[in-house]
Amino acid sequence: MSTQRPDTRRNTRPLLICCALLLASPAPAQERQDTVEPITITITAPRLPRTLQHTPAAVTVADERDLRQARQGLALDAALNRSPGVLFQNRYNFAQNLRLSIRGFGARAPFGIRGVRIFVDGFPETLPDGQSQIDSIDLDSVERVELIRGPSSALYGNAAGGVLQVTTAAPPPAPFAELTARAGSHDLRKLSLRGGARHDAWGAHLSASRLDYGGYRDQSRTRKALLNAKLTHDIDARRSVSAVLTALDQPYGEDPGGLTRAEVAADRRQAAPNALALDSGQQVRQQRLGLHYRDRGIGPGEASARLFYTRRDFEQQLPFPGPSRLQYERDFYGTGLDYTANAGLGGRPLRFTLGIEAARQRDDRQRFLVDGSGGVTGQIQDATETATEIGVYGQADLALMDRLDLTLGGRYDRVAFDIDDRFTPDGAASGSRRFDELSFTLGLGHQLHPDHRLYAAAGSAFETPTFTEFSDPTEPQQGFDPGLDPQQALNLELGAKGFIGPGLRYELALFRVETRDEIVQVASEPDRFANAARTRRTGLEAALVYAISDRLTATAAYTRARYRFREFVDASGTDLAGRRLPGLPQQTLFAELAWRDPGGPYVILDGLGVDRVYADNANREPVAGYAVFNLRAGMRGAWQGTELEIFAGINNLTDRDYFSNVRINAAAGRYFEPAPQRNLHAGVRIRH
Repeated sequence: MSTQRPDTRRNTRPLLICCALLLASPAPAQERQDTVEPITITITAPRLPRTLQHTPAAVTVADERDLRQARQGLALDAALNRSPGVLFQNRYNFAQNLRLSIRGFGARAPFGIRGVRIFVDGFPETLPDGQSQIDSIDLDSVERVELIRGPSSALYGNAAGGVLQVTTAAPPPAPFAELTARAGSHDLRKLSLRGGARHDAWGAHLSASRLDYGGYRDQSRTRKALLNAKLTHDIDARRSVSAVLTALDQPYGEDPGGLTRAEVAADRRQAAPNALALDSGQQVRQQRLGLHYRDRGIGPGEASARLFYTRRDFEQQLPFPGPSRLQYERDFYGTGLDYTANAGLGGRPLRFTLGIEAARQRDDRQRFLVDGSGGVTGQIQDATETATEIGVYGQADLALMDRLDLTLGGRYDRVAFDIDDRFTPDGAASGSRRFDELSFTLGLGHQLHPDHRLYAAAGSAFETPTFTEFSDPTEPQQGFDPGLDPQQALNLELGAKGFIGPGLRYELALFRVETRDEIVQVASEPDRFANAARTRRTGLEAALVYAISDRLTATAAYTRARYRFREFVDASGTDLAGRRLPGLPQQTLFAELAWRDPGGPYVILDGLGVDRVYADNANREPVAGYAVFNLRAGMRGAWQGTELEIFAGINNLTDRDYFSNVRINAAAGRYFEPAPQRNLHAGVRIRH
């Protein structure tokens, strides 16, 4: 690999054409004569449960088969790449967490997820300051994921990009026990155990797993154990209560760090020198208990109440000397109450929901100075960081006419930040900020034809700075930056969705997002943040699911987008107006061809094409695009109440060199985290 900049002209059409070939394979004539009736998909993520067809929003749903069938079992991204407008990175670095961006929001996150609200079984994984981690989600317990893009996410509060709602398995109607074992390249070993049953009014489901992964690169091992337990009780025909317990134990998750172009050319599997010298990585323990009460006996509707508490203990050594060792003990707790009912207005049907939710995050945080050999030379932070969020929201769906529906919603948020500095003698880094924000969403849906629906939507959204972004540049890693403000976004969207014939479901969306005061990394100081005056995001998203026959299904998702700074002068005085936002491709294409025999065997081929991106604000560091293909296959059978499945997969089928993560505005040109080349996995699942 050359150390010169790659010729990126080859990275757009060919990679998209290659992916499109997955959909070009003709079905056998006999199978083409088969017909598959359209299915009805009900979604709950936009606050009011509706069918996917009647929701005036861009929504993607992934079911249990998409999520787990012959998967490697490392991260959620493998199943959610089928959503247009979405980009995942960082699957193979278990110290930095999966990074998710929706319509360009979240791409700047140095670790974890920003700009997206995440819920698991109705309980938030997103903190009041806007940060999210999904390392505690047990993939083997997940049975459904809903992903909202655009204006409808305004009713969830502190995020501008969208909403990710994860639902884990409920107690089954019949008792079962299931064991899944996986092994693969780079010392991959994963063992999962699931089981559940119902008895009278009680139900339970338990999932536990352990992952050991040696990693493709040096200094990239991880070990992680997860537990997800759900207990339900039907008090009577109208009232029920459920409890969810999750636990994560990650004794080590190593961080290989980013490489320069020259280091990638020399050895793409190596770790950054400082990552090895400092043994960079993280240790995490987390537990969460959530309670959920439902009552359909209060008036004509349904009331729902939630209460949760999360504890997280975290230690991390970053891959550079200096202020790079940190630890915190976090308490995160909150509650929510909502009421949903049907009513009437002017003789027309009306459905509404009203709710209030509150959450508090309390981090007891410390940070230390480290020398080049990993020795601690001093401490620079000892503080309690507290963020509190209170939100009140309402949404209504009104049938204006037989074929015309109106959706109207609003939300008020108060987000308060406080730092109690215990390190400096006079508490100089102490301080507080408070933000009061109003958001709205408005949608119109027109049933053009029984099979075709048009919609238009608009919504406002905001994102506050996180505690990491709030750090004051005059007091490194301490205090508040007095010049950093929340970013404001206005989302506009036009869309169409429906069915063509009995087997083809489509979705189209045009979007435009105008953002003021967008929070961006400062290229000269990657751990510092500033407000860019204005940015603009425009794009086209298209998704198709074609049931060619009862065995053969083709899926495609395409995004063409333009993400630009409109007004932004960086710290060096360079005018970046018109430059592309870093880390975001102009085009992506996902395509999948899946053959599944009801009797047991299945074969699935998918491909993901990603256009080139830039690694820095000034667009001086281009990163080549890529197309990656994956193949999965398996066989299922049953005998005397026991089901057996044997499966295998090949990731990166064509052995493509590409990067699984690009570190935006990284210091010393360390932008690149190489992805594994061709790698294999196989497993067996036994269910009784």
